Amino acid sequence: FSSGLTAMEKKLAEYKCNTNEAIQLKLVRFPEDLEDDNTTFNPEYSHQVFGDDEIAFGYKGLKILLYYIAGNLSTFFRIEYTSKVNEKFDCVEADDVESKIREIIPPGFCTNTDDFVSLLEKEVNFKPFGMLLHTYSIHNEEAGEDITYQIYKADMTCPGFREYHERLQTFLMWFIETASFIDVDDERWNYFLVFEKYNKDGATLFATVGYMTVYNYYVYPDKTRPRVSQMLILPPFQGEGHGAQLLETVHRYYMSSPTVLDITAEDPSENYVKLRDFVLVKLCQDLLCFSPVKLMQGFSQEMVTEAQQKLKINKQHTRRVYEILRLRATNMGDAEQSRSYRLDIKRRLIGPYKKKQRELAKMRRCLRPEEMTNQLNQIDLNMQREQLEESFQQLVSDYRRVLERLAQA
Repeated sequence: FSSGLTAMEKKLAEYKCNTNEAIQLKLVRFPEDLEDDNTTFNPEYSHQVFGDDEIAFGYKGLKILLYYIAGNLSTFFRIEYTSKVNEKFDCVEADDVESKIREIIPPGFCTNTDDFVSLLEKEVNFKPFGMLLHTYSIHNEEAGEDITYQIYKADMTCPGFREYHERLQTFLMWFIETASFIDVDDERWNYFLVFEKYNKDGATLFATVGYMTVYNYYVYPDKTRPRVSQMLILPPFQGEGHGAQLLETVHRYYMSSPTVLDITAEDPSENYVKLRDFVLVKLCQDLLCFSPVKLMQGFSQEMVTEAQQKLKINKQHTRRVYEILRLRATNMGDAEQSRSYRLDIKRRLIGPYKKKQRELAKMRRCLRPEEMTNQLNQIDLNMQREQLEESFQQLVSDYRRVLERLAQA
């Protein structure tokens, strides 16, 4: 009996597919892209749709095809597989993959290639939504030419934007670990979109590159504090510098507004923090309050005020900018300069530790004799020193990366 079970288990195991591999995404510009494997990319995450193990059960050779027209993101959706478990024989049911995908993609998608290709011909009519904020170009090695990109600010009053945004936001599920769809009826959302201009049969077309959503929080009595909520550069365009262009453009957009206090971010990822460090340091490096002489005198209220008033940067981020620029101005080979820098950073890092230390001491006074407290504090201090040193080294290496990128910019 038990050996029979394992045979059955083995058989069923063949019907498990990793959904990150099964889902095949494409951004289609030309009909031949449909057959070209080089245009395919896969999700980084699918746990929000398929559960933590990111497995679909019941199929062999499962392919979940989600193809999008590059500009307006009209969608083609089809499921393919070589075989499916049969309920009658195996007494098990295959996962309903189709309804899981239908939950996150809006209705009105194509299910056959001919319809999709005929939509592709209409793509020449697609134009970006909203107001043009910024145009930039990046040299593309492969194409051997400069490619032009544009950043637009859109809102739900733009005709067709609501439907387009519904299609665009499905990508969040595949590339942001804790993605959620936003309430688009709330008018305090701003949308910033990046497009690439490309040529097709002598016409200029636009392809979607990525986007950012920003929520305008009200601050008493008459200000707002924009908070970056989601930001995604689509995988085919990652690593080309679009994130930095987008974030800088958004800062510049809000900089011109007297009612904006400063810009924050919701639950930022590690990659977003690196990006923000780079962009903010780039913006701040020419401010007078960040001159080498002033950096060496330490973090000041003047830095906080100037960065906030001129560039809408909040206090916490200004402090990071100061630490990065001060590292650039510091000769770390000089014992005195490097010691002074290390102390300055560690003094900030130790803040939360000290608070915890005070709380622990309070607790222990009630619980334990004096000498024990001292011993424990000693152990804590040694651990704390190690952790501090580790945090410091990590920060410095992150900061150096920002400075290297800055030097190449």
